[in-house]
Amino acid sequence: MRYLTDRKRAMGMGSAKSGVHHFWAMKVQSVALLILIPLFVFTFGSILGESYETVVAYYARPFPAIVAALTIIVGFKHFADGCQVLIEDYVHGIAQKITIILVTCLSYGAMATGLFAIAKLAL
Repeated sequence: MRYLTDRKRAMGMGSAKSGVHHFWAMKVQSVALLILIPLFVFTFGSILGESYETVVAYYARPFPAIVAALTIIVGFKHFADGCQVLIEDYVHGIAQKITIILVTCLSYGAMATGLFAIAKLAL
């Protein structure tokens, strides 16, 4: 039976050197969403229930379209990063890699769909 110290067991299993970057990216996204979500609610809420022509004219203006697009981009990127953390914690092996790829594709697909809808309204 081998008796290994904690340090010897940890040798070669060093950090991935991306934890701090991931942590700060999530924090920056969270702060951005703290600003963007109320802006989106106030810009979207004022047009809720209006006719299609009114909505198209409203989103033809730059401020509501930019707020909606930024909210979609930051929100889905934050979703993808948060899901990746959860998957890394609870799923292991090849299923982990496949699930991370699927969630990332789902997130970017939903982001592209939302941006296409905003662009179609704004242009």
